[in-house]
Amino acid sequence: MSAEDAEYSQGIEAADSMKTADLKIIMLGDSAVGKSKMMERFLNQEYNPRTLSTYALTLFRHNVRENDKDYSIDFWDTAGQEQFNKLHSSYYYQANACILCFDLTRKITYKNLQTWYTELRRHCPDIPVICVANKIDVDPSMAKKRFNFAADNKLPFYFVSAADGTNIVKVFSEAVKLAIKCKEEPADEVMSEIMRLLAEEDEVAEPEEKASGASGRLSACSTRSTTPYSSSLPGGPQ
Repeated sequence: MSAEDAEYSQGIEAADSMKTADLKIIMLGDSAVGKSKMMERFLNQEYNPRTLSTYALTLFRHNVRENDKDYSIDFWDTAGQEQFNKLHSSYYYQANACILCFDLTRKITYKNLQTWYTELRRHCPDIPVICVANKIDVDPSMAKKRFNFAADNKLPFYFVSAADGTNIVKVFSEAVKLAIKCKEEPADEVMSEIMRLLAEEDEVAEPEEKASGASGRLSACSTRSTTPYSSSLPGGPQ
């Protein structure tokens, strides 16, 4: 085992030794897609950073009240350990939800989503997953494009921006709700919530298409794109 791997394993052990939160939400995706920045934007500095920088692992503790009940939530960030098959199994252990991220400006991060998703399902076959495309502020026109990965896997999908805050609160709020349902309610209730989110996306898309007079013209805040993707654009799927 390399020194880097040993430090990461020690970080997992140190995290596990801390007081357990009520819920655990993990961030997945390639390095530098903006996972940490999205969390910081959502938490808006109102959090207790449990930073284990020595071990290349960061946990963000957040408290929330939902349905008249208080929950403590740990958001787990890979902090540089984003290689496939590199994450310790404890990273996934007892996770209640996942936010799977890619960078709209880097095509490879989209291509790698399937590998991340396959690895996640090997450890967590049933937890809810939200897929997000970060950096929509860099090229808002990308919101007009269709990204088939989320649709093919029946995942709620959002365009977000850690830089200007687009959809950040919505994504994390929905992740928290799904995590609570995953832990406390039967699996069919969790699926019902996911289907509700997918239906909401369709409802958002339809009136915007009619208003624009052309199919697929969505704003950067829209949660789903409907236009087939043109592979000539930078950063998009093939």
